[in-house]
Formats: sequence, C-alpha cells, structure tokens
Amino acid sequence: MSVAFTKEQDSESAAADLPDRPISPHPNLVTARGLAQIEDELAKARAAYSAAQVSGDAGADRTAMARATRDLRYYSARRASAQLIEPDLSLDTIQFGRKVTFEREDGRRQTFAIVGEDEADPTQGSVSYNSPLARALMGKTVGDIATVAGAEVEIVAVD
Repeated sequence: MSVAFTKEQDSESAAADLPDRPISPHPNLVTARGLAQIEDELAKARAAYSAAQVSGDAGADRTAMARATRDLRYYSARRASAQLIEPDLSLDTIQFGRKVTFEREDGRRQTFAIVGEDEADPTQGSVSYNSPLARALMGKTVGDIATVAGAEVEIVAVD
C-alpha cells in the first residue's frame, strides 16, 4: 500500500468523523422567526442527508454524509428542545423577543432585538437573551440606566 493512499484514507476518515456541533446548556428559547429558521435548517439537513445517500462518489459521499448527519442531529435536537416565547406586548419592559434602543454616553444609539441563541446575529441587530448585553437590559424600561460593558446606557425605546 502506498503512502499516498494511506494519507487519502486518513483525510477521508477524518472528514467523516466530524465532531458534533455544540449544544448550549441554556434553555432553547426561540421567537416565531427563530423557530422557522430552525425548521428551515432541519429541512436542509434532511435534504443534504438524502442527497448524500444517493451520491455515487464514495469519498465525497462520506464527507457529505458526515456533515449532513451532524447537522441533522444538531437541528433535530434544537427543534425538540425549542420553547416558543411570545413577548407580552402589554408590558413596557425589555424582555425576550422585544427590540430595545439605548443611547450610549457618547450619544450613539443602538437597537437590538433580544432573541434565541440560534437566531442571534449582532451584525443584523439581534443578540442572544443570555448575552451580557441582553442580561444587562432585561427588565428595564424607557428612561432606565443600565451598565453595558462597563459604561452606562439609557434605554430610549422598547418595541
């Protein structure tokens, strides 16, 4: 057996043994949008798994199957543990599923939606409910002061 063949086998084997995606120990709170995203990703994982099963290329098949299996396990677990939370819009407090706008000491205003972990994307204006930012703001109302990253911010809107 040549060394090249052995290395190819090792590389292929490593690709097929992908580690599981880590699952957070926190409750899997989701908004309606977050639940839809999980269901969409689960459908994609099922489709990828089916496609990998019918693929004819053994090397690509193992890698694709490993990825699809890993994603299928992850999104199945996330769907099974999802707890849909609708915000109580009669309350004026910052809570899961609401948007909050705050003003920093330097005058900058920022707005973030507080959402579940799988849905969070700070670059798109959403943060996880268990992020330090969300934990500092939860329960506050317009006019309250919160400490965020060592600096004070004033809550100016809750939507």
